[in-house]
Amino acid sequence: MAQPLPIPKPLPSPPTDGITSLSYLATTSLLASSSWDGSLRIHNAASKSCVVSKSLERPLLSLATQKEGSESVFCGGIDGSIQKFDVQNDSISFIGVHSDASTSAEKKLACSCLAFANDESTLLASAGWNGKFSLWDVRWNKRVTSIDLPGKAFDMDVSSDFKMAVVASSGRRNSFIDLRASKVLLDDQENTSEDEVVKIMLDRESSLKYQTRCVRFFPNGFGLAVGSIEGRVAIEYLDDVGIASVSGKKKYAFKCHRISDTIYPVNTIAFHPQFGTFATGGADGTVVTWDGNSKKKISAIAKLPTSVACVAFNYDGTQIAMASSYTFEEGERDHPRDEIFVRDVLESEVKPKGVSK
Repeated sequence: MAQPLPIPKPLPSPPTDGITSLSYLATTSLLASSSWDGSLRIHNAASKSCVVSKSLERPLLSLATQKEGSESVFCGGIDGSIQKFDVQNDSISFIGVHSDASTSAEKKLACSCLAFANDESTLLASAGWNGKFSLWDVRWNKRVTSIDLPGKAFDMDVSSDFKMAVVASSGRRNSFIDLRASKVLLDDQENTSEDEVVKIMLDRESSLKYQTRCVRFFPNGFGLAVGSIEGRVAIEYLDDVGIASVSGKKKYAFKCHRISDTIYPVNTIAFHPQFGTFATGGADGTVVTWDGNSKKKISAIAKLPTSVACVAFNYDGTQIAMASSYTFEEGERDHPRDEIFVRDVLESEVKPKGVSK
């Protein structure tokens, strides 16, 4: 008898404006979210309760959570600010400003991307609409380096071994940034040249023909998944930076998040922490899982009331969080309210085809 499919369950007190990011806190059931309403929220996904709702007084476009041992959430604002919220102490501290207001127009200040760049979660990477990539030592709330990107940053990811970051920017550029020597910046900042430590090792055009919306490294580091506004996902490899693809695999792309002749953007990609398969969320309101290695669709796991703005798996991949939040792909119009749903994940919905237990 087939196992009944889990039902997505809405969390109480959701954001009241566009949801921009979701992230679980380490190995807990706590789920952080950022949104255009300027509040950081933390829900307990197990008890389905809202445990924190903290106004940071500006729209929030990005967030990053530390690894186990520190329950802190870092948020990037539309004004370029980067702030830290300490969950245990219920306190907010100021890290810095991603953009320099004296040299950037107001609309270009936003810190659109945040991610940790080392295993100890002391080195924070930021990228923004001003076309800059920066690294911050969060122990001392200090920027340690900044480099130019080819354009406005839309999304960013850091490889699981922390050796490389990728930033998807305007002009369909994907920039690969060498982080292998970034530890030197933390250990000996005074005697280290920034130019010698952090640099773009490769800048290349996306294999997709339309603007990139999201990008994520494969957990094994051999490639990445890129989603575009034109309902496609590309699987690309990293031979150009000296990382040979597994068994000589070649890049490819596939269509997704389409209804009849209507094409919807791919807004978000999240990899499963155990199996290395991935979920995509689209502006058609669906969440679908894929096996990138075998080029197969695994399962359609949810149909939400409106656009899926972001998704995130918990630490062991047994639960997925999904933001139902209109992303204005059809311009201003009436739309369902913003909501966050959580859903249990069946192994059959994320396990690669042909893999035994």
